[in-house]
Amino acid sequence: MLLTLEGLDGSGKTTAWQALRDDYPDAVFTREPTDSWYGDAVTRSMHDDDADPLAELFLFTADHADHLSRVVRPALTDGTLVVSDRYTDSRFAYQAASLAESYLAGGRDPLTYIREIHDVFTHPPDATIYLDVDPETAAERAGATNKFEHAEYLERVSENYERLIESDPERFVRVDATQPLPDVIEAVEGHVERLVADR
Repeated sequence: MLLTLEGLDGSGKTTAWQALRDDYPDAVFTREPTDSWYGDAVTRSMHDDDADPLAELFLFTADHADHLSRVVRPALTDGTLVVSDRYTDSRFAYQAASLAESYLAGGRDPLTYIREIHDVFTHPPDATIYLDVDPETAAERAGATNKFEHAEYLERVSENYERLIESDPERFVRVDATQPLPDVIEAVEGHVERLVADR
């Protein structure tokens, strides 16, 4: 089973992901961007305000392809639970917010374009827990340490997440991330326990 945790920066997603490690010691815990040299290139791009959005998209996509072949697919083949802190939905939501519609030929919808690129090679999640928090709170919590953590940008990202949830409501489980962090973690743990049991 491939389980992913998604949400805006500052939603508590990574903290919840870390808390799950104690509950599932035999699972593979991974994340995107990865710790590979592909992921290093992504991180450098994230901190470059002048990075070209399309070039950045393909850096993220290359990192995802390597992540699939090196970590995700081997673990799933072995029948191991995989829990990923960010996965394709992050790329869809964030990079679509970076790509203006006018950037693509014919004014194509960036979210649709990015999903089409991934459709031919990715492994979709079996379930996704979405930690839901408003963009202003997310930006305040995240500290605006890079170009992706500002409220105006996160507003567009949030809208993209809502589109993704609307298109695949059975896969997503929404958690109110405005709650105190211990309550968020407890909610995530409860949902994961149910999802794993259902499999």
